[in-house]
Amino acid sequence: MRLLFFQPINTLFSLFNLLKSEEKYQLANSIDLKWLLSEEALSRIRFSHTHSPYRTRSTPKQGFGLLSMIMAANEDAAEQEYAPKKKPPSEDEKRKKKIVPGSLMKALMRPGGGDSVPSDGDQVVYHCTIRTLDGVLVESTRSDYGGKGTPVRHVLGKSKMLLGFLEGVPTMLKGEVAMFKMKPQLHYGEDDCPISAPDGFPKDDELHFEIELIEFFKAKVVTDDLGVVKKVVREGQGWESPREPYEVKAWISAKTVTGKLIMSHTEGEPYFFTFGKSEVPKGLEMAIGTMVREEKAVIYVSSQYLTESPLMPVIEDYDEVHFEVVLVHFTQVRDMLGDGRLIKRRIHDGKGDFPMDCPLHDSLLNVHYKGTVLNEEKRVFYDTRVDNDGQPLEFCSGEGLVPEGFEMCVRLMLPGEIAVVTCPPDYAYDKFPRPSNVPEGAHIQWEIELLGFEMPKDWTGLDFKSIMNEAENIRNTGNRLFKEGKYELAKAKYEKVLREFNHVNPQDDEEGKVFVDTRNLLHLNVAACYLKFGECKKSIETCNKVLEANPAHVKGLYRRGMAYMTAGDFEEARADFKMMMKVDKSTESDATAALQKLRQKEQEVENKARKQFKGLFDKKPGEIAEAKGEVDGDQMTSENQKDSEVHGNSDGTNSEDSHEAPLDARQTGWFSLFWSSGRRFFSAFGFNRCSIL
Repeated sequence: MRLLFFQPINTLFSLFNLLKSEEKYQLANSIDLKWLLSEEALSRIRFSHTHSPYRTRSTPKQGFGLLSMIMAANEDAAEQEYAPKKKPPSEDEKRKKKIVPGSLMKALMRPGGGDSVPSDGDQVVYHCTIRTLDGVLVESTRSDYGGKGTPVRHVLGKSKMLLGFLEGVPTMLKGEVAMFKMKPQLHYGEDDCPISAPDGFPKDDELHFEIELIEFFKAKVVTDDLGVVKKVVREGQGWESPREPYEVKAWISAKTVTGKLIMSHTEGEPYFFTFGKSEVPKGLEMAIGTMVREEKAVIYVSSQYLTESPLMPVIEDYDEVHFEVVLVHFTQVRDMLGDGRLIKRRIHDGKGDFPMDCPLHDSLLNVHYKGTVLNEEKRVFYDTRVDNDGQPLEFCSGEGLVPEGFEMCVRLMLPGEIAVVTCPPDYAYDKFPRPSNVPEGAHIQWEIELLGFEMPKDWTGLDFKSIMNEAENIRNTGNRLFKEGKYELAKAKYEKVLREFNHVNPQDDEEGKVFVDTRNLLHLNVAACYLKFGECKKSIETCNKVLEANPAHVKGLYRRGMAYMTAGDFEEARADFKMMMKVDKSTESDATAALQKLRQKEQEVENKARKQFKGLFDKKPGEIAEAKGEVDGDQMTSENQKDSEVHGNSDGTNSEDSHEAPLDARQTGWFSLFWSSGRRFFSAFGFNRCSIL
C-alpha cells in the first residue's frame, strides 16, 4: 500500500494573507503567540505550501517560517495602505474565504511537467475518481471504473465547480496526478453548493478525490453555458471574422474525446460552406465565427450544439466532439439591408484591413464598374472600360452622385477589391436619374472595382483661415444638395462641419466672430433640414442652440418662428416674428410677410375647426355618432388639401445660407389643428369651455 503525505493547503500563511486582504491587520498581527509556538503550529510551518490565490510571496523556508511570515505580513500591510481599491470579490472568491485550515489536504501521486499552473480564464481538462477514506469507489469519469471515459472540462472563473476543486486544481501542473482529501464542506456538503450531488452520494462524508490534470490552456468561451470553447493553436492574420452570409473554406477534422477520428476534410480541396445556412454543426459554426484568416484552433463542442449538417449528416450519441479547424479563406458576402435584397459579394480581395482601410467617410473615389440589368437577357447597359474611353468614374461620396445602393457598397470596399453587387430597384435607378436603356423597376447587378480613394483633408495642423475655407467648401456642397432636394445628404454635410468645429479654437476676437457666425449658419441650415422632414421639435431645438447664446439673432428668430408656425404653436411664432422687427428694423418686410402668412394659417385652422364641428352643438345625444361621421369625412378632405399644400413655396428671409422649409408639415392629429386658437373659437359660439369634449 502506497503511503501518501497530505499537506494542508490553507495554513497559517494563508490565514495571514486572508486577514490582510480584508484589511484586518490588527487581527492578523494579534494571533496568540502561544499558539504560534505550539507543536501544531510549528508542524504546519514545516510543510511546503501549495499555490494559493491569496499568496503573493514565495513560501518561507524551514527554520525561518515564523519570522518570514510576520515580516511578510508587515510588508503587505504597508503595501495595502497605498494600494488602489480592489474590485468587489467574485462569488468564487467569497466561497474560498469560507475554507477552514485543514479542510483540504493534498498528496502528490505523480509529478507533472513544466512550471506553470492554471489560472482564471484557463480551460482545465481532468479525470476524477472519488473514493471513501476506506477506499470504496463512489464514482469516476474513467471507463476502467465504470465511468463514460470522458474527462471533465471546466473554465476557471466561469464554470460552476466544487469548492475543493476551485482551490486545489490551480495548484497542479500539467500531467500531475494528486489525491485531495476533502471535508464535506469542500465538496457537495458545502452550504449553497452550486452543484447538485448525484443521487446517493455521501455528501456528508470526508472523501478522497483523485485528479489527473490532462491539460490546461487559455480558452475562448464562445457560448455562456461553456458548450462551445475554442483553443487557439496558431494565431491568424487580420481582424475580420466570417459571418452570415460569408462563404468559407476550411480544413476540418473531428474526433471523439477518446481520440477516435469521426471525419476529416484535410486533403484535396478545403471544405466549402456558406455561413448561416446550417451546412456545419451549429457549435462549430459559432466558433468559426470568432476566427480570422489562417487561424488554427481546436474547438470543443458539447452535444447540445452538435446539429446534423452536410458536414456531419449523422450525429451519434457523442457527449462532446473536438474539431480541429484551419480557416483557409472566406469571401465577404454582406447583406447590406438585412432583408436579402441588396447583396455585396467580394470576388477579389483588396489591400489593407477591413474596415479600417475602407472609404467609410466621404471621399473622392475612383472606380471601374460594369452594370447589368438582371433580366432574361442579362444585358450590360454601361461599362466604364468601354463606354467611358477606358477612364474610371470619379465621384465624391456623400453627395448623391451615384445610386444609393452603389455608394453603400463602395464604402465597404478596400483599394484593389472587386465586388459584385445585386441591387433592388429602389436602391438602384428608381430613385436616381435612370439611363435610357434601363427599364423602370429593374433589378441591377454592378461589378465594381475600387481603384483607390482620396480621404478628405485632415484639419489637424491647419491654420484658422484654411480650416474656415474647408468648412465653407463643405457648407456650399450642403447648400447645393439642399437645393436639389437631397436634405439628408445636406444635413450630413452641415453636421460633419459642426463635429469638426468641436476641435477648433479661435485665437482672437476676430477669428471668434467668424467662427461663431459660421457655426450659427450651420445650425440654422440643420434646422431647415429638420423642417423639411416635418420634425418641428428638432428644428426648434436646433434653433435654440443659436438663440440661447444670442437671443436677438434675426435668422434664428425667423427659422424658429417658421417651425413654431408649422407645429401649430401660433402664439410662439408671432412672438418670434415681432421680436425680429424689434431687434432689426430692416427685417420688417420679411417679418410682416411672415405675420400675414401666420394669420392666414390661423384662419385656415379656425375655418377647418368650424367646419368640423358645424352643427355638433345642436345635435341631440343620439345624433352625435352621425355628426362624428360628418367630421371624419371633412377631416379626410382637409388632409387631402394639406397634402397638396405641403410642397408649396413660402416667403421670408431666404438666402443660400439659410434655407426655407414648407409651412404645412405632418400634424399629430385633427384636434391639434385648432387647439392653439380654440379659446377664440369657443368664445365665438358663446361657450367658455366645451362641455361635450
